[in-house]
Amino acid sequence: MLLTMLRNGQSSLITHIGGKPETKQFLENLGFVVGSPVTVVNDIGGNLIVSIRDTRVAISEEMARKIFV
Repeated sequence: MLLTMLRNGQSSLITHIGGKPETKQFLENLGFVVGSPVTVVNDIGGNLIVSIRDTRVAISEEMARKIFV
């Protein structure tokens, strides 16, 4: 399922990252790699604040829809 389907406070493991190679590299640089745990901290109008690798990151809904958990 997509990362955007998780509710506030829910955690899951990243299973796949889609998109163009540039998008995958961008997300990887932020810490989104397959097998990493991710927790949704807050959902603000579809945009997400997530906790990954002891860091909070804000990503757009468009980017979040490329991350499968």
